[in-house]
Amino acid sequence: MYAVKMNRRKFVSLSALGLSATATLSRNSFGSPLPANKRERMLSWLAGQSSPNYTPAAFFLHFGNDYKTGSAAAKRHLEFFRHTDMDFLKIQFEQTYTRQAFLQKPADWQKLKLAKLDFYEAQLQTVRELVKAEKKNSLILMTLYSPFMCAGHCATAPLLIQHMEENPEAVKKGLEILTESQMLFVRACIKEGVDGFYASSQGGEAKRFTSPALFTKYVKPYDLVSMNEINKACQFNILHVCDYVAPYSGYEAHYDYPGHVVNANTRLIDRQITGQEITTAFKRPFMGGIDRHGIIGNGTPAQLEAEVRQAVRNAPKRFILGADCTVEADTNWDRLKQAIAVAHQVGT
Repeated sequence: MYAVKMNRRKFVSLSALGLSATATLSRNSFGSPLPANKRERMLSWLAGQSSPNYTPAAFFLHFGNDYKTGSAAAKRHLEFFRHTDMDFLKIQFEQTYTRQAFLQKPADWQKLKLAKLDFYEAQLQTVRELVKAEKKNSLILMTLYSPFMCAGHCATAPLLIQHMEENPEAVKKGLEILTESQMLFVRACIKEGVDGFYASSQGGEAKRFTSPALFTKYVKPYDLVSMNEINKACQFNILHVCDYVAPYSGYEAHYDYPGHVVNANTRLIDRQITGQEITTAFKRPFMGGIDRHGIIGNGTPAQLEAEVRQAVRNAPKRFILGADCTVEADTNWDRLKQAIAVAHQVGT
């Protein structure tokens, strides 16, 4: 069923750990009952009421081409969510733009066609089905790529950067169109019942632009249109400062972004920082602690457990265990289940 095969000894070890974790979920260290379901538990956590010896956790990955949107995606998300026992359900955004071949020079961005709600219909079907199936038990978040990231899908990231370096005012016309389209999708998701968004920002990475002012003036304002909207409308939003393309030298440009939790890599281009430093700088809880390229994908069960325990031990008091970004698509689900099970047995 899963993309990575395991030997019998590892499988038995992971399964036993998962059973042990399940047995402890109904009570905290004082014997008091935990909230009745994941939804209540996360709402209590967001209100500052953490359960002793329990750390919420969640990991995300992209599913195969047969499970991108529609009912197939909804079923796959539920299968993954229930198998791993993560604490909230995040929907992957797969309705991305295709390459727009007419984008050859900066002036071409004004010709970009506005994608209306019919463009997002397959993704919205996934949202509807997951809200219907799971909202009563769990908080549901929708992934949101920034207009800048969507522009990269339209033109390829290198060409987008080239155009912005040459004539950012011209590219701005396209970013405005993409932002208008994104707001149609955001409002539709809210209407369908999502509890929040996992909102991703790119463009502020070290050396992405020749001048950081390009990010500040031409990327950040369009990030904030949707982020400010969801901040007013939703009870659980995660700001993801995405380093998938390149690392950051610092996160100062994102400190004033909205979001109830921040998910960012503790590894910067020239130094390592801590989750506590991120929490202090952003003035909100930190999500992360696990290197998406590290032990989560290839370590032994003992190594993975040790890494999770260390991540929780070193974390701020209010913390969600997770990776610094989406884990590799072929990551074995049982490895994620193990990491989550360990987090559910230890507190910060």
